[in-house]
Amino acid sequence: MDNEMKESAKWDLSYLYDGPADPRLTADLAEAVKRTRVFAHDFRGRLAGEGVTADLLEASLRTYGELQEFALKPYCYAQLLFAADSGAAPNRALLARVREAWNSIGEDLLFYELELLRLDEEVFAKLLKEKGVARYAHYLCRLRIMRPYTLSEEVEKVLKRKALTGREAFVQLFEELTASFRFRFRMPGAEEDSEVSGAELLALLHHPQRQVREDALTLFLNRHREHSLTLGACFNNLFLDHYKEVELRHFPDIMTPTHLANETDPETVAKLMEVTEANYRLAQDYFRLKQKLLGLDEMKNTDIYAPLPRAARRIPFAEAKAMVLDAFRGFSAEMAVCAEAFFRERRIDVFPAPGKSGGAFCAGMSPGLSPYILLNYTENLRDVATLAHELGHGVHFSLARKQHLFHYNAPLPFAETASVFGEMLLTRHLLEQESDPQVKVDILCAKLEDVIATTFRQNVLTRFELAAHRLRRERLLDAEDFCRLWWEENARLFGDAVTMVEPYRWGWAYIGHFIHSRFYCYSYIFGELLVLSLYRRYQEEGAAFVPRYLELLGKGGSEPPAQMLKPFGIDLAKADFWQKGYDFVADLLTELKGLVGP
Repeated sequence: MDNEMKESAKWDLSYLYDGPADPRLTADLAEAVKRTRVFAHDFRGRLAGEGVTADLLEASLRTYGELQEFALKPYCYAQLLFAADSGAAPNRALLARVREAWNSIGEDLLFYELELLRLDEEVFAKLLKEKGVARYAHYLCRLRIMRPYTLSEEVEKVLKRKALTGREAFVQLFEELTASFRFRFRMPGAEEDSEVSGAELLALLHHPQRQVREDALTLFLNRHREHSLTLGACFNNLFLDHYKEVELRHFPDIMTPTHLANETDPETVAKLMEVTEANYRLAQDYFRLKQKLLGLDEMKNTDIYAPLPRAARRIPFAEAKAMVLDAFRGFSAEMAVCAEAFFRERRIDVFPAPGKSGGAFCAGMSPGLSPYILLNYTENLRDVATLAHELGHGVHFSLARKQHLFHYNAPLPFAETASVFGEMLLTRHLLEQESDPQVKVDILCAKLEDVIATTFRQNVLTRFELAAHRLRRERLLDAEDFCRLWWEENARLFGDAVTMVEPYRWGWAYIGHFIHSRFYCYSYIFGELLVLSLYRRYQEEGAAFVPRYLELLGKGGSEPPAQMLKPFGIDLAKADFWQKGYDFVADLLTELKGLVGP
């Protein structure tokens, strides 16, 4: 690929600022600080008493939202610059400066939500019935759930200030260290070693040559092993920080903050994970079938994503774009229009690059800012599915922009709904367009591997994270502790169907979710199984389903997930709901077996 094409596939951040030295950015940060002081002057001490009026509360909520949205613009820009190239000194410096400013603004605004929490229950109930306040009802109710766990303003300020040099510093250390890793590796077909990124190495897990797959993963994980002291310190300190906060706030469990933020019930999540583990056999059945298709005597975990012998074709990004947009258009023209805007406005950063964050994400910071997508596209079918996944997020963010800031983001488990639905649309579109049974086998394998990664593997990650957090409460963990816990949880999934390669003991060391979003991973299971249920409804109802689904996405986080799902007749509390999702997976596996034959 020539340099001009690679350059055109980088996102254009000029919609935000012209560069890290743009004077408008400095001016906006200064203005955000100024507006914060004015807000504190206008509203501090006026909201906690019985004399607060609906007009005053509405005005404060509106101003508070406008202030935060204004301050988010430089923060979003700095995060995106850093994600695209953490090696550039100006990008690192800008992110540090913006984080410090954001932290300072947050300190000065702490009083506001604390005063809302101190509102008398009877007064709060009356205010909530007023029209102007009612449009913020879900945000206010979610906020007040934190009443029992909130400390005094002075203590909250200290915690926020110390986080900048504590928790957030370790997060940034992890980001900068792992993004700086470069690897000497002889890429397939090359005559000599070259310098490649971690994303390019992990992409080789899809390479047809078995030794290439194993060598690539071994090199990638061994680099993390070499930095075990630093990575172990990040994990240990972030896990300890969480335990101390749980203790300080008197949360009943280490997952309570996540459940409150996600609006999920602990019993529901526990049932979700139990049902997932009861269906590990489905993954093991697939691994045995994949071993047969590959003609291997032994199935290693480096073979799971191997292409079938006839499936090792490369998919240029232009072709991937057409595939995904066609799939979305077949469901809804509006959905396709939302997705196409990312390409037209260059809001996607496509290819791996030095210093670029690994993996993929869609960043939707506020309804006033267009969302952006980061990929590490390496021209395989799984990367096409990742494009559909992130564009699903992008459509969700785009449709929710009619909400105000506090109702813009869906809670995490629900936030995966549109992304996984986008992947399902892509899979069915490809199956319907294809007449060759062997190619259909390839497509079904890719989908089943994606479902396994999104449900069973995420359950493994959540179990590992829980075990590591609980053990950290007892003592400092060394690298071998993390490796042992990781190995044990993965062994439960793989059973006797898959042999793990020895370097995989270090597979925990590069998982960013453990660093950025505690216990995030069960959200993927929730989202995947929910989507399988919604997609089955779509198959049953056809076009009548589409407007209700788009309306669902447009609600953002304005209602609890269970309430938003009522129009679809979905009850998350029912014991058999999660099993129905795995029944759908079993149907996909049966469809695949029918194509493969005895």
